[in-house]
Order: sequence, then C-alpha cells, then structure tokens
Amino acid sequence: MTTAPSLPQPARSGPRIGVLGSYGGFNIGDESILTCILNCLRAQRPDAHFVVFSRNAEHTRAHHPDVHDVLDWEGVSRNHISEALTGLDLLVLGGGGILYDSEARRYLRLVRTAQDRGVPTFAYAVGAGPLREAEDREAVRSVLADMDDIVVRDQESKLVLEEVGLEREVTVTADPALLLEPEPFTDAMLRGEGLPTDARLVGMSVREPGRAAEKLDEGDYHALLADVADFLVRRLDAHVVFLPMERHDVRHAHAVLSHMTAPDKGRILHGAYSPGQVLGFMRHLDLAVGMRLHFVIFAALSGVPVLPLPYSGKVFDFARRLGAPALVGVAREQAGLLLAEVDRLWDEYPQRRDDLRDRMRELTTLARETCVRCGALLDEIDAGRRDGETRTAAGADAPGGVARAEPPRPAEPRPLIA
Repeated sequence: MTTAPSLPQPARSGPRIGVLGSYGGFNIGDESILTCILNCLRAQRPDAHFVVFSRNAEHTRAHHPDVHDVLDWEGVSRNHISEALTGLDLLVLGGGGILYDSEARRYLRLVRTAQDRGVPTFAYAVGAGPLREAEDREAVRSVLADMDDIVVRDQESKLVLEEVGLEREVTVTADPALLLEPEPFTDAMLRGEGLPTDARLVGMSVREPGRAAEKLDEGDYHALLADVADFLVRRLDAHVVFLPMERHDVRHAHAVLSHMTAPDKGRILHGAYSPGQVLGFMRHLDLAVGMRLHFVIFAALSGVPVLPLPYSGKVFDFARRLGAPALVGVAREQAGLLLAEVDRLWDEYPQRRDDLRDRMRELTTLARETCVRCGALLDEIDAGRRDGETRTAAGADAPGGVARAEPPRPAEPRPLIA
C-alpha cells in the first residue's frame, strides 16, 4: 500500500479551514456559494489557510487562485483525504442543497471522518431534502447530531431534518449567495452574445425536473414555457434570453426554443461567465421567469421583477420569503394562470419595488448571520487553543521541567456510515 504524500503545513499562524461542497464548475449557484463562503471566512480570519474539497480541483484552482490548497474528494484515496481532514482546525460543510438522497451520505462520510479526528464541524446554510433513503436519513441523523453548529438556508430544510429525526437546535438563515457582489457585464459582452443593447430583455431559467419533481412531464413544461416566452415577446416587444445555470440546462433551453412561435426572438447565453458576471448580466433584464433557485435569487438581488416557477420546496420557500406569487408548479394545464401572473407581475412591479427591496434587505441580513455564527465558532476554537497552550506552558514549571501537553481529544465510538 502506498502512503499519500504529506500535505505542506501552512507557514502562517492562522487557522486551517476546510470547505466541502459541490464545487468544481458544475453549477453557477454552487460556485456563487463558494465565493461568498470564502469571502465570509476571509473577513472573519484574514490569516486563515483555506483547503477547498472540490469535485473538480482543476476548475476550483483556476477560478479561486487565492485558495491555498484545493483537493479532489471524489475518486481519490481515502487515506489522502483523511490526512487532509486531520490537519484542519474547522471543516465547513456547504452551503447549498447537498443533503438529499444518494448525495448526503457521500458528503457526510467526510464530515464523520473529520469529527472522528477531533475536528470541529459547521453546517453553513445547507439545504436538505428530499431524504427518503434509509442510508441517507441515518447519515444525516447521526452525523449532524455531532456537528458543532447547524445552519440551514430555509424553513423547508429545517422541517426535513426534523422529519428525519434530528433532535437538536437548527438555525434558519438564508442562502449564502445573497451576499454575492456583481461584476461588470458590458454592452460589448451583450453584443458578443448576439443580444441587442436597445431592446427589452427577459431572462428565463429552465432545468430538468430532477428528484424533486420526478412526475413532471418534460414535454408539457417545455411547451408551457414556450407559451410564456412567446407571450412576453408580444406583450413587451422583448427578446428572451435563456440562462443555463448548469450545463444540462442548455438542452432544456433548446427544447423550449423549439416550441416557440417566435424562436428568432430567443437566445441562449453561451459564454463561460463567473457567478459575479452572471449577476451583472441580470441588471440588463427587464423581467425574469425561471425555475432555478439561484436564477431567482440573482434576479431579486438585481431588483428585477421575477416570477419563480417552483418545482421543489427550496424554490417555494424563497418565493414565499420574497413575497412572489406562490404558484403550485409548472404543469401544462396552468398555462392561463401562469400567463396571468406574468402579466400582473409586469403591471404591479412599480408598486411592489419597495417591498421587494425591504424583503431582500432582511434576507441578506440573515445570510450575514451565518457568517457571524461561523466566526463565533472560530472564536471558541481559538479560545480553546489558547487555554490549552497556557496549561501546557504552565506544565513546564512542574517537577523535572517537562511540559504537560493536552492530550488529543479521543474519538468516541460513532455509528458507521457505509
């Protein structure tokens, strides 16, 4: 058996903080979450050494060059990951929707490994559900029970954890991406995408149904969204821009375009952009209609009137907190209701703008609360380390002059996660 090479230890005195999530360029929402978590932690601990556990380390290194270490955590030696986890002062899990069937157990194996080595763990505004599979439910119930603090991004996730049987305090804040800062998206970039700079633009987000909406018929909702797009072309004399928040969205955008009666007024954003640039692009929109949670969040952050198309609990929850119309889904038979809501959204938005601004201010305040809680945990870790160092130094005065160092925290027997 070959032993993984030792990771270089940081030269600085700050804490070594690990961040684990669905990172690596698969989803713009997850990438925006990573950006915001790193910004938060840097503000709390400017001297920290960061280790990001990524699903595509090469992508993460390229887009976050100021991160000290980036490690692949899929398809690699468990010994290598275990060694990296052992050297941490804190492991941050999240955020985003990572606690769901088949995926929760995979993330939580790493969290359990860190816990067994005495590393404090923090759930950073995670999303949960659906959780129906017994192995994932047990992993969530047992591993989260031993975390130092648990913060979820919405009430829906808290209810899922309660239903699973987690019996401990869970704090509800808001999605970390609410703190993302926009980057410029210029008129030249618009022209490069074949978009006019002197016409109304409507953004749309469409995705696969996924586990959260397994019974949703793709053909029906493609045709439904094509009806909405055609309506907006006529109603607002607008161009419709489809924003793929992850690569699979492109296929569904093409499917909607194929159902439109005015496909010449539809475009798919094709460039590779950072989360901040996508947020900057949203400021060019006059209205937004979409399924993806972070598309809705970006629109709301940009002050754009937005109609969420809920396909899962997380989108329902954000729509409720936003005060947006609470539609019951994206089924074909709802075409009339949906078109009426789009029409009303456009007409009533000037009167609702101040209310939306107030609600977004409350949500961003909640998002900052997660950062504050993580900072408080880091303070506790620092205090514990200083206390241990003081007692160790005091031991140097003991007979024989040998310092009595604090023994490592023993790992208690814990349920095994297969």
